[in-house]
Amino acid sequence: MNENNWLADQFEANRAHLKAAAYRMLGSRSEAEDAVQEAWLRLTRVDRTDVGNLGGWLTTVVARICLDMLRARKTRREEPLETSVHAAIADPAKDPERDAAFADSVGVALLVVLQTLAPAERVAFVLHDMFDLPFDEIAPIIGRSSAAARQLASRARRRVQGGDETPDVDLGRKRTIAEDFLRASRNGDLQALIAVLAPDVVFRLDATAARFGAFGERRGASEVAKLFKGRAQAAEIAIVDGELGFVVRIAGQTRVVVAFTFADDRIAAIEAIADPDHLEQLEYSILRD
Repeated sequence: MNENNWLADQFEANRAHLKAAAYRMLGSRSEAEDAVQEAWLRLTRVDRTDVGNLGGWLTTVVARICLDMLRARKTRREEPLETSVHAAIADPAKDPERDAAFADSVGVALLVVLQTLAPAERVAFVLHDMFDLPFDEIAPIIGRSSAAARQLASRARRRVQGGDETPDVDLGRKRTIAEDFLRASRNGDLQALIAVLAPDVVFRLDATAARFGAFGERRGASEVAKLFKGRAQAAEIAIVDGELGFVVRIAGQTRVVVAFTFADDRIAAIEAIADPDHLEQLEYSILRD
């Protein structure tokens, strides 16, 4: 058996798993099949020596493809599930046995809830809760830290389980904390900054954001507070991937998006994103009073 045949056989052995993951993320059989096929095309173009764990590599690639597809939907307003999933399952001309199997294995109700999640939330939840992928592996797929990936999956889990019954209250409290952070930052109030930060808070920034200042990753409330003291003058409070954060715009152009991760009424992580390609994929909206 030559290498190409072996690779094809290995891919086929993973196809069912990949399609199941893609279907849960996308809610569409046809799009799931497209994502899996794209993963095969990418596999045929990659240097095989760069692929250690083939199954893990394929899962990661399919997840990234699905995330791109979900974000593309958001830019054109997300379409109903599978021309709706209900219609697809009800249509007897569409292989009813296969549709019933899909419906039983995933559940229409679950797909409907997943449809309400932000793309990064959906991918983090599916990969972790349904396919046991560690957050350390999910983080680079969605372009966030492990802590942020964990929080995205946790928030998605609450919605799926119907436990997120008071989102406005939670969001309102987080907005207050975020506003306190920005006010303290602008006023150069070090103690007020420390008060809203978790003792083990971590600040991370991408390579592009790092060029805006001579600093790298920082840990601890005191260190992070010193970093933000006197800054945030041009910051505007925003929702970033479903969580509170802020946006920095210069001459009307978004330059940096900062996402907060919260724990126990404090800010546990701060991530600054300035890479233009990443900014285009982020979902954020500036909050007005």
